[in-house]
Amino acid sequence: MSDLYLKQLRVGPMANFTYLIGSRSARQCFAVDPAWDIAAIRSAAAVDDMQIIGALVTHYHPDHCGGHLWGHDIEGVAELGGNGGVPIYAHTDEVDGIVKVTGVARSDIKACRSGDLLKVGGVEIKLIHTPGHTPGSQCFLCGDNLVSGDTLFITGCGRTDLPGGNAEQLYDSLANKLAKLPPGTVLYPGHNYDPVEHATMAEVKKVNPYLGATSFAEWRGMHGG
Repeated sequence: MSDLYLKQLRVGPMANFTYLIGSRSARQCFAVDPAWDIAAIRSAAAVDDMQIIGALVTHYHPDHCGGHLWGHDIEGVAELGGNGGVPIYAHTDEVDGIVKVTGVARSDIKACRSGDLLKVGGVEIKLIHTPGHTPGSQCFLCGDNLVSGDTLFITGCGRTDLPGGNAEQLYDSLANKLAKLPPGTVLYPGHNYDPVEHATMAEVKKVNPYLGATSFAEWRGMHGG
């Protein structure tokens, strides 16, 4: 059996996914985009006898890391990782946004760059900077599994009309980074927007027009961002 532990959790009213990624042998994992119900996320890890040792954040939007949204306070990294709890890993370009929306201390966040590696047991997680949806959006590649946040969905991709969005950057992230991953790589998106909850990149390329564009002009014509 592989040492990789990977669990997909549906959380909150916005069809979000939280992920637990770690090592079966070490009994430790990271929580990716922990938000909405921290007790349920901790319970899901405990059921499998896994200890959460850190939070990995794809981007600063409150439905992925907690904070204030539409008049509601959403649980997130402040409850899981703040005040001396587990460390929070975010791309360096996303730190300011996470501090602003969640209220965690800057010292609680470990700023990362593209290509950085995190290891737990025999499992290695590679951080890939994929700006466009937000300046510091990042994905997590673990073997042949990619957790993509809001950068890429099964049949769509992230918006670029929100603060910090950049259509040209998102096109570059998709065309020159994610689209070049091996076809057997399994995509795990940040939201449950599609009939299936995960799919290989080969399957995604068949149904996702944003990965088929041959130029930024063509892509922008479809995306409208």
